[in-house]
Amino acid sequence: MFGLIVGLIIVGLVAGAIARLLVPGKQDIGVVMTIVLGIIGSFVGGFLGYFLFGHDKSGGFVQTSGWIGSIIGAVIVMLIYTRMGSRHTIRR
Repeated sequence: MFGLIVGLIIVGLVAGAIARLLVPGKQDIGVVMTIVLGIIGSFVGGFLGYFLFGHDKSGGFVQTSGWIGSIIGAVIVMLIYTRMGSRHTIRR
């Protein structure tokens, strides 16, 4: 259980950091939010991979396609986050 949590944090950090590098513009988020967006992106990428290509358990937990899917999912989540965050304005 502890290894799974540490694995999720590492994958989230790497996928979130790469997504922050790929998405243009300034993101005012810290390391913890980068990890959270990376983890959410991993689930999004995993869901999209499963939906588009089916399920393949034979490769194990760490696969190149899983990392690529995590990064693509993190980029999608980062784009949504930055677009939604830029819409809040203060009206007087």
